[in-house]
Amino acid sequence: MSVVGSGQVSGTPDVLRVTFAVEHAEPDVAAAVAKVGERSDAVVAALQAQGVGRSQLATSAVNVYQDYKMPGATGEYRASHTIEVETKDLTGFSALLTAAVDAAGNSLAIHGLQFDIEDKSDLLTQARELAFQDARVKAAHLATLAGFSLGGVTAVSETYHRAAVALASRRASAQGADLSFNITPGEHTVEISIEVNFAWA
Repeated sequence: MSVVGSGQVSGTPDVLRVTFAVEHAEPDVAAAVAKVGERSDAVVAALQAQGVGRSQLATSAVNVYQDYKMPGATGEYRASHTIEVETKDLTGFSALLTAAVDAAGNSLAIHGLQFDIEDKSDLLTQARELAFQDARVKAAHLATLAGFSLGGVTAVSETYHRAAVALASRRASAQGADLSFNITPGEHTVEISIEVNFAWA
């Protein structure tokens, strides 16, 4: 008999990850790439000035492509550089956003914001125990319904699900302004599903 049990546990996030993108379009591809490189360097320097370390910054994507417009219109080349930032200062998002906007202006976009828990080992252990208990209760019930006794476990497989809080991509603007965002971490939930095979007694 095969049964799937699930266990879900929530905890308080202690890590904030923000994905910034610097984008710029020009008729000349070299000019677009150069401008993005210049403004990306400025964003990185501004974030470091806010206390973000080198190890907390990482490039996640670089793109260069041609923007296709209406027939007869002059085409442009668009370049972009996506930068992931990780910080444990969950209240510092507004300062990071303000610094990045001041550095890149209307070239800045936010591609994502996510709260996470750095060490989820305890949560995973609790969720795994709950999932196994859930599977055993279901199996015992099914065995009773079938008129059999539940035997030992013959196989176990596990699936880990992560539920994250994220924001969709959006364009940032208002260079030079104090961009105050009241973001709320809420709770981070981990869920484990376990498929357990039981023998009949």
